[in-house]
Amino acid sequence: MEATKKNWFAKFLVWRIKNIPERKFVYLLSILVGFTSGVGAVILKNLTHFFQHLLEGKLVKYYQQAFYFVFPIIGFVLVYLISKYIIRNKVSHGIPSTLYAISKRKGIIRKFQMFGSLITAPLTVGFGGSVGLEGPTVATGAAISSNIARLFHMNQTNRNLLIGCAAAGALSSIFKAPIAAIIFAIEVFSLDLTIASMLPLLLASISAIITSYFFFGNDILLPFKIEDTFKIGDVPFFMVLGVFTGLTSIYFTEVYDRIQKFFDKIDSPIKRVLIGGIGIGILVYLIPPLYGEGFDIINNLVQGNPEVLLKNNIFNLDVTNVWTIILLLIGLVLFKIIASALTFGAGGVGGIFAPTLFMGSILGNCVAKVINNIGLFSFKVSESNFTLVGMAGLMAGVLHAPLTAIFLIAELTSGYELFIPLMITAAISYSITKYANPHSVYNMELGRKGELITHDKDHAVLTFMDIDAVIENNFAIMNPDMSLGDMVHKAVVKSNRNIFPVIDTNKKTLLGIILLDDIRSIMFNQKLYDKVYAKDVMHTPPEIIELDKDKMTDIMQKFQDSGAWNLPVLNKGKYVGFISKSKLLTAYRRKLINFTK
Repeated sequence: MEATKKNWFAKFLVWRIKNIPERKFVYLLSILVGFTSGVGAVILKNLTHFFQHLLEGKLVKYYQQAFYFVFPIIGFVLVYLISKYIIRNKVSHGIPSTLYAISKRKGIIRKFQMFGSLITAPLTVGFGGSVGLEGPTVATGAAISSNIARLFHMNQTNRNLLIGCAAAGALSSIFKAPIAAIIFAIEVFSLDLTIASMLPLLLASISAIITSYFFFGNDILLPFKIEDTFKIGDVPFFMVLGVFTGLTSIYFTEVYDRIQKFFDKIDSPIKRVLIGGIGIGILVYLIPPLYGEGFDIINNLVQGNPEVLLKNNIFNLDVTNVWTIILLLIGLVLFKIIASALTFGAGGVGGIFAPTLFMGSILGNCVAKVINNIGLFSFKVSESNFTLVGMAGLMAGVLHAPLTAIFLIAELTSGYELFIPLMITAAISYSITKYANPHSVYNMELGRKGELITHDKDHAVLTFMDIDAVIENNFAIMNPDMSLGDMVHKAVVKSNRNIFPVIDTNKKTLLGIILLDDIRSIMFNQKLYDKVYAKDVMHTPPEIIELDKDKMTDIMQKFQDSGAWNLPVLNKGKYVGFISKSKLLTAYRRKLINFTK
């Protein structure tokens, strides 16, 4: 039966190659990928809301608020047990793991990622993890699209394009913002904006949003409606908001990075679960608005009802006082990223998209409240508009995606009345954060290693190149005690290369190299055959390529700086072979052709 299925599928692949051009088939697959991303978003949202309603709506409301402390630990334990005993693999964080797959795994994502996030993310967020579902939705769609591409034998370029389509589909389905979703895929995944990539992204985004409308109807995650018009006199205040969102973006990135590094030093996953679980449990117990994604809090802020989410604060502070509200809101901004980072550190699965919107909306609302109540200005600003623009500012800074931020808020508000303040705030925030942190939270680690795909086409092509594929090892090896006679008869005569590595045969380490020019003047003088040895004429190579350390960009730089045509390659100190400049440039040219198709 299995053999029959394989035979049928093989025939279909042959038929497809003969009858459907590659580009048109990519268009069809992009529609399929958009649909699967939309379905993934539906499953994730419904499961998460089921857990939240079951736990927060019943147990907390009717029994005891102390459950806020217990829920996150239970959720992390469940995620740990499922990952270890059912999935049997660590479920990686959404977008960073997808970027890693594009950069280092040629767009190949393992099959368990197709369902890993579907199970673990709802448990994480539903039980109180202070993260979002956008990242897991993207990861699920990306894994499905990668494996669909592999099933139909798509090349690396098309695999990466379909992963971008999955990202666009996920965002389009969640927020019902198809244009922002396309821009997100281009900005975050560094896809080239060409007709070849634009149409598949468009088809995937349309397919996903139709799927979302089919399952969710007209329900919108953030049902905003602009009531206050933009005034040109508000521009200086939106510039101030841009500065504050930029500084907060730096705070977000630094706190996230330091907490992740702290947890990376803890070897035991049980210890990570306990430390992170207790930490987030305490925070959620003391500050209930940190529970889960927090979109209901954003909606209350936009509608001008911050006291609804702050009335049950642990300190029983009077929320009728505006300065008390501002103080409590600032606390939410400061502690949200700590709660999110603890969630990740404990092994929870989620994304930082929702925490970014959460913090940005509160920050914008705080800035507006301060301006309106500080007493130094005779006019008022719109708190709802500042809430919306604050989200765009923080998203532009934290995610390094200013265009996505601008168009997402513009689409969510069903209009472009705030386009000017969105552009001002996003541009200032992005500029400040980019200066302090060259890489976004999504790609910090890859960026530090130089493994990040960017819009710099040369760098992107070099990142895609496989170092192992350009290593040559058909070089005649010499040992340091080899006489000139042996060098001529055992190496020079038998090799068609003009360079010879001198290797310590016991340790397999490279001692030096000998060029044919180094012995050309004496190689026919038989009187020297027993008097000159390899160690006498060998010399240090101009550069050495270290396979375990150097990236392709480093290798190119070494060739450029040394002017050499061949450089030796070592792996953990052991000789591996040589890389020639000619083969490297040939491989680069081929990869560039595939990359720009």
